[in-house]
Amino acid sequence: MYAKRAYGMMPHTMNGLMEDIFFNGFNKPAERNALYQVPVNIKEMDGAYELHVVAPGLKKEDFRLSVEKDMLTISFEHKEENKTEGEDGKWLRSEFKMKSFKRNFTMNEKVDATKISAKYADGILTVSLPKKEQSEPTTHEITVN
Repeated sequence: MYAKRAYGMMPHTMNGLMEDIFFNGFNKPAERNALYQVPVNIKEMDGAYELHVVAPGLKKEDFRLSVEKDMLTISFEHKEENKTEGEDGKWLRSEFKMKSFKRNFTMNEKVDATKISAKYADGILTVSLPKKEQSEPTTHEITVN
């Protein structure tokens, strides 16, 4: 748990401070660093659901979207290049890193998976999941025999 201070976010407890030091500092375990969990907003509208995935600095070709049964998967994988020597000098520090991510979303029976579409603009991937046409339930009286 964190508290807002004039000089930034600070942990409330000693455990929070230790977790910050060991898991958010230089000694990150490999499994915590391996896959980045991108933030996603989900909006329901009359005719569709929309997923908004924050992913700045990528190209639309970098994304992979797939549907298998009732599962939508959105992913991006970046192979990191080790830069040691450049044409005009030696890299002393390189902090530009892209992390891979993969998110799975279970779709309900209302989604028409054959009409899913996506667009990428201004660092936001927007995935539209149209709802199936709902047939109006018919009402009629049933006589008891």
